[in-house]
Amino acid sequence: MKIKVCGLRDRENVKAVIALKSDYMGFIFYNGTPRFVGDLAVETVKSVPSTIIKTAVFVNENVEHINAIIDKYKFDAIQLHGNEGPEICAAFKGRVKVIKAFGISEGFDFEDLYAYVDHVDYFLFDTKTKIHGGSGETYDWGLLNDYKFDVPFFLSGGLSPENLESVKNIDHPQFYGVDLNSKFEISPALKNIEKLDIAFEMLKQNDNQ
Repeated sequence: MKIKVCGLRDRENVKAVIALKSDYMGFIFYNGTPRFVGDLAVETVKSVPSTIIKTAVFVNENVEHINAIIDKYKFDAIQLHGNEGPEICAAFKGRVKVIKAFGISEGFDFEDLYAYVDHVDYFLFDTKTKIHGGSGETYDWGLLNDYKFDVPFFLSGGLSPENLESVKNIDHPQFYGVDLNSKFEISPALKNIEKLDIAFEMLKQNDNQ
Protein backbone atom coordinates (compact mmCIF):
# COMPACT_ATOMS: atom_id res chain seq x y z
CA MET A 1 0.00 0.00 0.00
CA LYS A 2 1.34 3.41 -0.97
CA ILE A 3 1.19 6.35 1.43
CA LYS A 4 0.65 9.90 0.24
CA VAL A 5 0.98 12.79 2.68
CA CYS A 6 -0.75 15.83 1.26
CA GLY A 7 -0.94 19.50 2.16
CA LEU A 8 2.69 20.31 2.93
CA ARG A 9 4.60 23.60 2.69
CA ASP A 10 6.87 24.07 5.73
CA ARG A 11 10.45 23.09 4.89
CA GLU A 12 11.31 21.48 8.24
CA ASN A 13 7.99 19.64 8.23
CA VAL A 14 8.77 18.39 4.72
CA LYS A 15 12.12 17.06 5.96
CA ALA A 16 10.38 15.19 8.77
CA VAL A 17 7.91 13.57 6.36
CA ILE A 18 10.79 12.60 4.07
CA ALA A 19 12.35 10.76 7.02
CA LEU A 20 9.16 8.70 7.34
CA LYS A 21 9.72 7.47 3.76
CA SER A 22 6.40 8.55 2.35
CA ASP A 23 5.73 7.29 -1.18
CA TYR A 24 4.05 10.51 -2.36
CA MET A 25 4.12 14.07 -1.06
CA GLY A 26 1.46 16.57 -2.07
CA PHE A 27 1.76 20.36 -2.38
CA ILE A 28 -1.52 22.24 -2.91
CA PHE A 29 -1.55 25.05 -5.49
CA TYR A 30 -5.14 26.11 -4.80
CA ASN A 31 -5.62 29.29 -2.83
CA GLY A 32 -9.10 28.27 -1.66
CA THR A 33 -7.62 26.08 1.06
CA PRO A 34 -5.66 26.91 4.23
CA ARG A 35 -3.09 24.41 2.94
CA PHE A 36 -2.25 26.56 -0.08
CA VAL A 37 1.52 26.56 -0.59
CA GLY A 38 1.74 30.31 -1.07
CA ASP A 39 5.24 31.41 -2.05
CA LEU A 40 6.71 27.91 -1.86
CA ALA A 41 10.48 27.84 -2.19
CA VAL A 42 11.75 25.73 -5.08
CA GLU A 43 14.43 24.33 -2.77
CA THR A 44 11.77 22.86 -0.48
CA VAL A 45 10.42 20.67 -3.28
CA LYS A 46 13.86 19.91 -4.68
CA SER A 47 14.90 18.59 -1.26
CA VAL A 48 12.47 15.69 -1.71
CA PRO A 49 14.45 12.61 -2.86
CA SER A 50 13.64 10.88 -6.15
CA THR A 51 12.26 7.89 -4.24
CA ILE A 52 9.24 10.03 -3.28
CA ILE A 53 6.80 11.11 -5.98
CA LYS A 54 6.39 14.89 -5.72
CA THR A 55 2.78 15.80 -6.49
CA ALA A 56 1.26 19.20 -7.27
CA VAL A 57 -2.45 19.54 -6.48
CA PHE A 58 -4.68 21.82 -8.55
CA VAL A 59 -8.37 22.77 -8.64
CA ASN A 60 -9.84 23.90 -11.98
CA GLU A 61 -6.54 25.46 -13.04
CA ASN A 62 -5.62 26.23 -16.64
CA VAL A 63 -3.17 24.06 -18.55
CA GLU A 64 -0.59 26.82 -18.99
CA HIS A 65 -0.32 27.49 -15.27
CA ILE A 66 -0.07 23.78 -14.44
CA ASN A 67 2.71 23.38 -16.99
CA ALA A 68 4.55 26.35 -15.50
CA ILE A 69 4.37 24.89 -12.00
CA ILE A 70 5.57 21.48 -13.20
CA ASP A 71 8.53 23.14 -14.92
CA LYS A 72 9.42 25.39 -12.00
CA TYR A 73 9.38 22.72 -9.28
CA LYS A 74 10.07 19.59 -11.38
CA PHE A 75 7.01 17.75 -10.13
CA ASP A 76 6.61 14.05 -10.89
CA ALA A 77 2.81 13.96 -10.66
CA ILE A 78 -0.24 16.20 -10.61
CA GLN A 79 -3.52 15.74 -8.78
CA LEU A 80 -6.57 17.38 -10.35
CA HIS A 81 -9.10 17.91 -7.61
CA GLY A 82 -11.78 20.00 -9.32
CA ASN A 83 -14.15 19.55 -12.24
CA GLU A 84 -11.44 18.92 -14.81
CA GLY A 85 -12.60 16.95 -17.86
CA PRO A 86 -10.80 14.05 -19.54
CA GLU A 87 -9.17 16.39 -22.06
CA ILE A 88 -7.33 18.25 -19.28
CA CYS A 89 -6.03 14.95 -17.90
CA ALA A 90 -4.98 13.87 -21.38
CA ALA A 91 -2.91 17.04 -21.77
CA PHE A 92 -0.52 15.77 -19.07
CA LYS A 93 -0.70 11.99 -19.41
CA GLY A 94 2.77 10.71 -20.21
CA ARG A 95 4.52 13.86 -19.06
CA VAL A 96 3.77 13.34 -15.37
CA LYS A 97 1.66 10.89 -13.41
CA VAL A 98 -1.96 12.06 -13.43
CA ILE A 99 -4.23 11.56 -10.41
CA LYS A 100 -7.86 12.59 -10.91
CA ALA A 101 -9.89 13.10 -7.74
CA PHE A 102 -13.63 12.61 -7.35
CA GLY A 103 -15.91 13.29 -4.41
CA ILE A 104 -17.87 10.20 -3.45
CA SER A 105 -21.29 10.03 -1.84
CA GLU A 106 -24.34 7.78 -1.91
CA GLY A 107 -25.52 7.37 -5.50
CA PHE A 108 -22.19 8.23 -7.14
CA ASP A 109 -22.07 6.62 -10.59
CA PHE A 110 -18.61 5.15 -11.16
CA GLU A 111 -19.53 4.58 -14.81
CA ASP A 112 -19.02 8.34 -15.24
CA LEU A 113 -15.29 7.67 -14.93
CA TYR A 114 -15.17 5.69 -18.18
CA ALA A 115 -14.15 8.76 -20.20
CA TYR A 116 -11.13 9.26 -17.91
CA VAL A 117 -9.76 5.72 -17.87
CA ASP A 118 -7.27 6.14 -20.73
CA HIS A 119 -6.12 9.58 -19.60
CA VAL A 120 -5.17 9.09 -15.94
CA ASP A 121 -2.73 6.94 -13.99
CA TYR A 122 -4.74 6.89 -10.77
CA PHE A 123 -8.07 7.96 -9.36
CA LEU A 124 -8.44 9.43 -5.88
CA PHE A 125 -11.76 8.94 -4.12
CA ASP A 126 -12.45 11.66 -1.56
CA THR A 127 -15.54 12.62 0.43
CA LYS A 128 -17.99 14.73 -1.58
CA THR A 129 -18.32 18.13 0.11
CA LYS A 130 -18.74 21.75 -0.94
CA ILE A 131 -14.98 22.24 -0.63
CA HIS A 132 -12.26 20.57 -2.68
CA GLY A 133 -10.72 18.13 -0.21
CA GLY A 134 -9.31 18.57 3.28
CA SER A 135 -12.76 18.38 4.88
CA GLY A 136 -11.80 15.70 7.40
CA GLU A 137 -15.09 13.94 6.62
CA THR A 138 -15.40 10.28 5.68
CA TYR A 139 -17.81 8.41 3.40
CA ASP A 140 -19.07 4.85 3.20
CA TRP A 141 -16.08 2.92 1.89
CA GLY A 142 -18.46 0.15 0.89
CA LEU A 143 -19.42 2.31 -2.09
CA LEU A 144 -16.01 1.51 -3.58
CA ASN A 145 -17.25 -2.00 -4.35
CA ASP A 146 -19.13 -0.44 -7.28
CA TYR A 147 -15.87 0.67 -8.89
CA LYS A 148 -15.08 -1.81 -11.71
CA PHE A 149 -12.34 -0.20 -13.81
CA ASP A 150 -8.68 -1.25 -13.86
CA VAL A 151 -7.18 2.13 -12.91
CA PRO A 152 -5.72 1.96 -9.37
CA PHE A 153 -7.09 4.38 -6.78
CA PHE A 154 -6.11 6.25 -3.65
CA LEU A 155 -8.46 6.32 -0.66
CA SER A 156 -8.93 9.80 0.78
CA GLY A 157 -11.38 11.64 2.99
CA GLY A 158 -11.16 11.84 6.76
CA LEU A 159 -8.52 9.17 7.26
CA SER A 160 -7.37 9.40 10.87
CA PRO A 161 -5.55 7.42 13.58
CA GLU A 162 -8.99 6.32 14.79
CA ASN A 163 -10.20 4.74 11.54
CA LEU A 164 -6.98 3.80 9.78
CA GLU A 165 -7.03 0.28 11.17
CA SER A 166 -10.24 -0.33 9.18
CA VAL A 167 -8.37 0.31 5.93
CA LYS A 168 -7.12 -3.27 6.00
CA ASN A 169 -10.72 -4.42 5.54
CA ILE A 170 -10.79 -2.90 2.06
CA ASP A 171 -9.90 -5.71 -0.33
CA HIS A 172 -10.65 -4.02 -3.65
CA PRO A 173 -8.14 -5.25 -6.29
CA GLN A 174 -7.41 -1.68 -7.45
CA PHE A 175 -6.88 -0.21 -3.97
CA TYR A 176 -3.45 1.37 -4.40
CA GLY A 177 -2.82 3.75 -1.52
CA VAL A 178 -4.05 6.18 1.12
CA ASP A 179 -3.99 9.96 1.21
CA LEU A 180 -3.27 11.41 4.67
CA ASN A 181 -4.03 15.06 5.27
CA SER A 182 -6.15 17.08 7.70
CA LYS A 183 -6.50 14.54 10.52
CA PHE A 184 -2.71 14.37 10.85
CA GLU A 185 -2.07 18.05 11.48
CA ILE A 186 -1.06 20.37 14.28
CA SER A 187 -2.44 23.22 12.17
CA PRO A 188 -3.26 23.53 8.44
CA ALA A 189 -0.23 22.42 6.37
CA LEU A 190 1.80 21.53 9.47
CA LYS A 191 1.76 17.75 9.90
CA ASN A 192 1.86 15.97 13.23
CA ILE A 193 4.88 13.75 12.73
CA GLU A 194 4.13 11.61 15.80
CA LYS A 195 0.67 10.76 14.46
CA LEU A 196 2.05 10.10 11.00
CA ASP A 197 4.73 7.82 12.41
CA ILE A 198 2.04 5.73 14.13
CA ALA A 199 0.01 5.66 10.91
CA PHE A 200 2.98 4.54 8.83
CA GLU A 201 3.70 1.70 11.28
CA MET A 202 0.07 0.63 11.21
CA LEU A 203 -0.11 0.63 7.41
CA LYS A 204 3.18 -1.19 7.05
CA GLN A 205 1.88 -3.88 9.40
CA ASN A 206 -1.23 -4.15 7.25
CA ASP A 207 1.01 -4.57 4.20
CA ASN A 208 2.79 -7.49 5.82
CA GLN A 209 -0.38 -9.33 6.78
